[in-house]
Amino acid sequence: MGISDCLRPRAIVLSLLLLSLLAHDVLARPSPKAPWVRKGPGRKKMANNIKRAIEGHRRTTEASCADTLTTSITAPKKNVWGELTDVETASVVQWLFGRQDLNLTVSENATEWDNTIQLVEAMWPNKTDALAYLDGDATEPARYAHVVLNNRATEAPYYADILVGPLPIDNVTTTWEPLEFPYTKKNGGRVRNLDADSDTLYTEWLYKLGESVADITLDLWNGTAMGLDNDTLDIWGIDPLWQDDGKIIRWDTFWNRPTDDFDAETLLPLGLYVMSDVTGRDPSKWKLEGWLYNNIFYETTEAFREAYWSEGFEKQGANVEGDWARTDQQGPVHPMDAAYPPTVIAPAGSRFAVDPQQKYVEWMNYTFYIGFTRDAGLALYDIRYKGERVLYELSLQEALAHYAGNDPMNSGVAYLDTFYGFGPYSFELVKGYDCPAYATYLNTSFYIAETTHTHIDSVCLFEYVADYPIQRHSTSSYISVTKNIYFVVRAVATVGNYDYTFSYSFFLDGSIAVEVRASGYIQSAYFAHNQDYGFQIHDFLSGSMHDHVLNFKADFDILGTNNSVQLMKMVSTSKTYPWSKGKVRNTMSLTRSFVESEDEGRFNWGPNSDTQVIVVNENATNKHGEYRGYRVLPYTGAAHLTVLNSTNLAKAARWAGHDVQITRRKDTEPKGAHPYNSQDVHDPPIDFDAFFDGESVRDTDLVLWLNLGMHHVPHSGDLPNTVMTTAHSGIQFMPSNYFDMDESRRTVNQVRIGYEDGKTTEVEMFGQFGAAGVGGEGTCEKKCTPDFVPVDPDLEGYVGDIVVRKFPFDPNNPYFEVESIV
Repeated sequence: MGISDCLRPRAIVLSLLLLSLLAHDVLARPSPKAPWVRKGPGRKKMANNIKRAIEGHRRTTEASCADTLTTSITAPKKNVWGELTDVETASVVQWLFGRQDLNLTVSENATEWDNTIQLVEAMWPNKTDALAYLDGDATEPARYAHVVLNNRATEAPYYADILVGPLPIDNVTTTWEPLEFPYTKKNGGRVRNLDADSDTLYTEWLYKLGESVADITLDLWNGTAMGLDNDTLDIWGIDPLWQDDGKIIRWDTFWNRPTDDFDAETLLPLGLYVMSDVTGRDPSKWKLEGWLYNNIFYETTEAFREAYWSEGFEKQGANVEGDWARTDQQGPVHPMDAAYPPTVIAPAGSRFAVDPQQKYVEWMNYTFYIGFTRDAGLALYDIRYKGERVLYELSLQEALAHYAGNDPMNSGVAYLDTFYGFGPYSFELVKGYDCPAYATYLNTSFYIAETTHTHIDSVCLFEYVADYPIQRHSTSSYISVTKNIYFVVRAVATVGNYDYTFSYSFFLDGSIAVEVRASGYIQSAYFAHNQDYGFQIHDFLSGSMHDHVLNFKADFDILGTNNSVQLMKMVSTSKTYPWSKGKVRNTMSLTRSFVESEDEGRFNWGPNSDTQVIVVNENATNKHGEYRGYRVLPYTGAAHLTVLNSTNLAKAARWAGHDVQITRRKDTEPKGAHPYNSQDVHDPPIDFDAFFDGESVRDTDLVLWLNLGMHHVPHSGDLPNTVMTTAHSGIQFMPSNYFDMDESRRTVNQVRIGYEDGKTTEVEMFGQFGAAGVGGEGTCEKKCTPDFVPVDPDLEGYVGDIVVRKFPFDPNNPYFEVESIV
C-alpha cells in the first residue's frame, strides 16, 4: 500500500480561506506604538504568490503524508459572530454616505475637520438571542452593523458608536441609532476624540518645538526633529494624555531614528522631554509648559537654552543603534546548530475538521466557532465538549502596558492596546516558525477608509504533541504511558513594539488553556536618575519597568446557563480525632464556600495557591453527589496591575486591579473595556467598576473576567528583543468532577508494556496508527510510514494583505490595490 492509498486527502475550498473577509478598522494615525509602515507585495506578485502557494499545497498533498488538507465540514448552525460579507459592508457604507444628516466625507478626501467612517463590522448578537437560535428552534438573530463615525467637523470632535440595520440594507426598514446600551456611559454612544488633530499636532506644534531647540539637538546628537526629510530624530510621547482640570497636557520626548530596517527606535531615547498644553483645536492657543533635561525642569525655552550654553552644563550621551539592537544572527554559532533541528509532522494529515466559511472547528470531542474583531482580535464562541457547552465566550477584552519611571514619559505611559487594535496588526503568520508548517490557516480582515484589508493566513489551527506525556505509571510488571496530544488555535498581533502570541489550547482530558507570549522591542527609558525603576542595560539605556495585564472574558455555561463559583480552600488545622486518643494532630483540611454576590466577586489568587476557584452547576452532580464543574487556575502565572488607583488611567482600566472578577452576565455588559476609554479616563465609555452593583452571582448566568500578565523589569537579556520563554502568562480551565473519569483514557495514542524477569512479555498499542477495528473514514488499515523529507514552507510566498474597495464597490473587480497596511 502506497502513501497515496493509505491517506485519503479531502480537499478544502481554498478560495473560501483566501476570500473570507472580516470587516475591521485600524486607526489611521501616526502612532508611537506603530511608528513603522508594513508593505505588502504588488497585486500581480501577490496573485502569483497565492496561486503558487495553492498549487504547491496541492502537489505536496498528493505525495506527502505531512500535508493532507483539513477535512471540510458544514457547521450545524451559522456563525452568528461571523463577519459581514463584502456586499453587506459595501451596502452599509453606501447607505451611510447617502445620509445627509451624517455629513460624511470619503476618507481619501477628508481633512481633520471632516466626518468620516472609522469602522464597519458585524454587531454580534445578545447572548439571549444567540442561545435561542443555537439551542432551540428560533430563527437566526437579526444582523446589524456596528459603525464608528469619526466626527471632526466640530470644535469638540468625538467618536460615535452607531447601530445600522437590520441587514440586508432596505431603504424602507433600515435605520441607524446611537449604540449605547453596551456601555456604562449613557451619552448617545459618544466619546471625545483627543486625536482629531494628529497631523496638525506634528506640523504646527511638535516639529516647531523641535525647531526651537535645533541648535541644542544638533550640538547634543547632530540631529533635528523638524519634519524635514533629513531629520534623524523623532518626537512622540505619553498615552493617555493628561486629562486633569479641564486641560489636555502632553509630555513628549526625543528619540534617535534607526537608519536601517530594524524597528529599534524604542531602544533609542535621548533624555530630553517637553511638556505642552494642547487643550482645544486651535494650535495658536497651545502652550509650551516647559523642558526637562537631566532631572532639571526649565519653564521656558529661553531658560533651557541659557542653561544649556552656560559653562558647566552637564551633557549626557546618546543611545545609538548598533548590532546590539538588531535581531539578525550574530556571534559564534552554537555547536551543531547548523544541522537540521527536530521537527514535528502530521503523517496522517490533519485530524480535525473546519468549515472555513463559518469558521467552525471540530477536534476530537470539541467544537467551537471563531470570531475576530478590530479591537481585540481572536475570540472563541460556543465551545462544547461532547455536545455540551462549556463556554459561551472566551475572548480578550483589553491589554494594558503600564510603565513607571523617574521621567515624565515613562511615568505617563499606560497603553490600552485596543485603541490601536489587535485585528489590524494580526499579520500573516510565518509557517514553520509561528506555527507548524502543516497547520491549517485562515484569514482575518479589517475595515479602513472605505476598504477591507485581508491578512492572509493570520490564524492557524494545528495538532501538536507535547514533550511530556499526559499520563504515565510504572510498576514491577508493566509501564503505561499516554501521549499528550493537544489542539491549538493561534494568532499573533504586533501592536507597535510588542508582538503578542495568543494561543487557545484544547487537551484530551477536557482541559482548555489560554496563553499569551510576548516578544519584540521593549519601550525603554533614558538611564539618568532611573535606578529605582529598572536596570541599566546599555550605554545610556534603562529597562523601563512595566506591567502587562491582559483581561479575558470567560462566560461559562456548565451544563446550562445557571452556574455558581465555589471556593475550596486548603487550611492548616489542629484537630482531635476519635482514633487519636485525645491527642491534637496538626494537619490540614478543606473549607468550602460560594461567592454569593458581586460584592465578593473581586479577589486575587490565594497565597500558596491554597484556594481553588471552581465554576459549578449546583443542579448537576455526578454519581457521587459532587457538583460538576470546571476549575479555573493560573496555568503559567498571572498578574494584576501593581499600581493602585493609577494616576494615568483613573477609571479607564478598573478591570486590571484583581486576578479574578465575577459578575452576573447581562446583555448590557458584553465587554469589559472600550477601545476609546483612553480618550476620557475620568468618564470612560465603560467604567468596569459600574458592573459591580451587589447582584447575586449564585445559581445564575455569570461571567469571570480573568487577568493574565507579566511584571516586566527588562534586563540585558531583553536586548535586542524580549523572548517568549519568560514573557509568558496563561490560565487553564480544568474539569472538576465533570466526568466520571479521565477523558484522556479514550485516546488510542498510548502504550502498555508488560515485562517479567527482565524481558518484555507484551506490547499493547490499543489499535493506534489506524489498525483494524479502530478509527473511521479516512484512517489507514495499517501504519502509514512516510519517507520523510523536511517540509520547508515557501517563505517567498509570504503574501501580506488584500485590499477590497467598499465605496464605490465593484463586486466584479474588488482588488484594486495592495500597498501599505497602515
